[in-house]
Amino acid sequence: MATEELPPLASDIKRVVILGGGIAGSLLAKSLQFRADIFLVDPKEYFEIPWASLRAMVEPSFAERTVINHSDYLTNGLLVVSTAVNIRDNEVLTSSGRWIAYDYLVIATGHSDHVPKTRTERLNQYQAESEKIKSANSILIVGGGPTGVELAGEIVVDFPEKKVTLVHRGSRLLEFIGAKASKKALDWLTSKKVEVLLNQSVDINTASDGTYQTSGGETIIADCHFVCTGKPIGSSWLKDTILKDNLNGHGKLVVDDNLRVRGLKNVFAIGDITAIPVSLCRLSFFLFLIAVIYLFPITLSQNETKPFLGNGYGQLLYFAHVKQRGYKSLIV
Repeated sequence: MATEELPPLASDIKRVVILGGGIAGSLLAKSLQFRADIFLVDPKEYFEIPWASLRAMVEPSFAERTVINHSDYLTNGLLVVSTAVNIRDNEVLTSSGRWIAYDYLVIATGHSDHVPKTRTERLNQYQAESEKIKSANSILIVGGGPTGVELAGEIVVDFPEKKVTLVHRGSRLLEFIGAKASKKALDWLTSKKVEVLLNQSVDINTASDGTYQTSGGETIIADCHFVCTGKPIGSSWLKDTILKDNLNGHGKLVVDDNLRVRGLKNVFAIGDITAIPVSLCRLSFFLFLIAVIYLFPITLSQNETKPFLGNGYGQLLYFAHVKQRGYKSLIV
């Protein structure tokens, strides 16, 4: 494959290449664009507020405010609409065949999610999803995590006359939170006439003419369905790179207190792709902004970086785990 190689920068200007245009990557790019030479590599042309996506499925006009072109906020950086496929010591290769030199690399590829490339296509997709919901009398939702529960809630609030069935393979909804909160979610859904089937799964591929069979032997009739199960971590491409030994058993990157990838001085990882405990999700968005503003100026001016907030608080960048799963109530 023919590749295009971008020349290195002058020694007094630091280039920061950010892989991934989700919450963590986009906010970092916006915050640093006047402090360094920023390259944002993302397979889509826009940033999207993820916790608003389910609302946009029932109210597509909502997406007009929550799907934003990267170019609207990244006025002093370069957007590369592509994906990263390889990493060398000081270069990243994109799927378009372009080698991009970096002084600092930030990996923020989060979870894999197949979405359209352009903002217009994404808005059209929401419109189509909305029409699908409006035209259906009965709807099946597969998955009782945050996405499935929230989608069910959005639908029954706007369309209380529709029959909604939610099937979850676990013993309770929202298993990442406590049992009491999980029961509250279940009670609320059932109060809105949502039928919730626990400890069961559905093989969508075996459905026929709107008839679905659960693993528990139950038959569900639905005009349409939505699969709301977990998305894989966006790290499979790293298995053939110099970072392959830095992935843990779950495909997440191991980082230190400064979000630096283990053993590397100029490679960082933020967001869902990092191996950081979920309990840190309760750290506030305000503290995240402090961290993102002060972490990299320190790093860009020194060969060594000290823990910028002390005692491992650099891990607060894991807030991206909150946004990806819609844990709005956990942000203090």
